Amino acid sequence: MAFQFKQFSVEDQQSTMRVGSDAVLLGAWADTRNDSHILEIGTGCGVISLMLAQRSNAFIDALEIDQPSFLQAQQNFEKSSWHERLHPIPLSIQEFTTTCNEKYDHILTNPPYFRNSLKSPIQSRNHTKHENLLTFEDLLHCVSQLLSRNGKVSLILPAKESIVFTAMASDLNLFLSRKLEIKPKTNKPVNRILMEFSPNPCPQVLSEELSIRNEDNSYTPEYLTFTEPYYFSLK
Repeated sequence: MAFQFKQFSVEDQQSTMRVGSDAVLLGAWADTRNDSHILEIGTGCGVISLMLAQRSNAFIDALEIDQPSFLQAQQNFEKSSWHERLHPIPLSIQEFTTTCNEKYDHILTNPPYFRNSLKSPIQSRNHTKHENLLTFEDLLHCVSQLLSRNGKVSLILPAKESIVFTAMASDLNLFLSRKLEIKPKTNKPVNRILMEFSPNPCPQVLSEELSIRNEDNSYTPEYLTFTEPYYFSLK
């Protein structure tokens, strides 16, 4: 059954990256103002690219190396209202970087982040969540080559991994410009960080916080407002 958003639907049964809270958070938070050409790395079923297409006029290239996921993203793009601006590409970011002559205004990814942890017996899931095929180092080197001079990079990571990534990015002259700290509940610690990086040092990082649920498990008013452009209703 398709996952129904307000302006599009997503089939994700064949994808290693299904519709999930991390993808929706990144798709809703990313700043698409002034973007004309966007690159998403690891699009999975395509939900993030579709969210960006809904609220921008940008052309979006979406990379996906897993063949079933690529085909599902392709199908989801084709049935959307913005299919002419959505371009799925069945390549890894490393392969793509060696042949691409474009510079992007905005690069987004919900990257693999497990570095030294127990892996799944399902290999495709390892590619999605573990650094099997894409390390932070590789990701940052590729992004540095593909990003325009005034472009930005947006991603979501667990809190611990965000510290590591931020330090690595700084070494390659990508500087944190804003972040959104996510709490699963108002009484829980932060477990995800949405981050935006720029090649231009920012004098002050814009830092905000968002809780998804209240202590009684209901959604917070802030989260309902945050996702309102996409979801019909949340209970």
